[in-house]
Amino acid sequence: MSDLSTPFGGTSRRLVNINPKPLAVALALVVLGAIYLAQAVSAKQAALYVLGALLGITLYHAAFGFTSAWRVFIADGRGAGLRAQMLMLAVGVLLFFPALSAGTLFGHPVTGEVAPVGMSVLIGAFMFGIGMQLGGGCASGTLYTVGGGSTRMVVTLIAFVVGSVVGTAHLPFWSALPHLQPISLVKTLGAGPAIALNLVVFALIAALTVLIEKRRHGRLVSDAASNTSSWLRGPWPVLVGGVVLAVLNFVTLAISGRPWGVTSAFALWGAKAFSAMGIDVASWHVWSTGPNAAALAAPVSHDVKSVMDIGIVIGAMVAASLAGRYAPVWRLPLRSLIAAVVGGLLLGYGARLAYGCNIGAYFSGIVSGSLHGWLWLVSAFFGNVVGTKLRPAFGLAVERVKQTGC
Repeated sequence: MSDLSTPFGGTSRRLVNINPKPLAVALALVVLGAIYLAQAVSAKQAALYVLGALLGITLYHAAFGFTSAWRVFIADGRGAGLRAQMLMLAVGVLLFFPALSAGTLFGHPVTGEVAPVGMSVLIGAFMFGIGMQLGGGCASGTLYTVGGGSTRMVVTLIAFVVGSVVGTAHLPFWSALPHLQPISLVKTLGAGPAIALNLVVFALIAALTVLIEKRRHGRLVSDAASNTSSWLRGPWPVLVGGVVLAVLNFVTLAISGRPWGVTSAFALWGAKAFSAMGIDVASWHVWSTGPNAAALAAPVSHDVKSVMDIGIVIGAMVAASLAGRYAPVWRLPLRSLIAAVVGGLLLGYGARLAYGCNIGAYFSGIVSGSLHGWLWLVSAFFGNVVGTKLRPAFGLAVERVKQTGC
């Protein structure tokens, strides 16, 4: 979740008009982009682009994410966002684990996001957590808020891309730090026991948020919502958003053979930009051989995660226009600008060290049964604690419910 992902307040959606021009542009980009990809690459690539747009619509309409959800829990004890994440993960493991255990889905091979567990993940996720709060968003949050018209998040995204490619230059050093080989709970325990274990942990985390919230506020606190809601124009309940994201991630697995990921595309964009400026990125270890070398040489349209990321931005633009909220603001205070740059660099660099972001490492890592996803969650959470404490120094708000009565 990002700083744009705030409640819609008391404004009635019946009084808000659709933004017709940006909506027309966004819909045209979805249609023309899908046609282009179907002809230039494949029908599968076009489907993944449209799937990215659906993810962008879901993220925006449900205001679903991680940054704000973690911040309000850390600062104010409110856990609705974390509970929605646990529901998302629960639905995810129920869908993913049987397919990953079988190794195939609808007759096609599928593979999870399983990565090593070690110091690189621990340090990288902690950096990413700080970056979430200073940059104002996570990986998915940055994309959908850019699509929603947040000019500040454009700065964060550019810094995110730079941090990502710099991280690839240093990755051999970080990868050599002490670590365990990739551990898959699905393979180690079997699909059934792994599902049961994960569901218990999700339930315990959700229960803990309820306990903390009631102790802090005496009840579960509901965010203010608009007077009206619709599936087309939003807003959606955050729990619905979590379920839809889990299903769309599963569809990503079915179409591409891998779960949803975001930030490797940022590293690719940065590598291509650096190459265009005359920097010999192709000689770096990460980009010199294998799939990364092939991706660097190929057009961006051939990269699955790039296509889906672009789809998320455009899908969020569709959603923001339908909601009548597409209105970019060009004023950006200096301290907020500095925080966006610093946060974006930490996000990009940390994601490369940690083998992914809140989507690729946390969401897709956990629903893949990867132990590194759980290490990412713990380390990134503590990074968010630090980042939340740093926000006021940059003039950034930390939301709290005003206490009344005795």
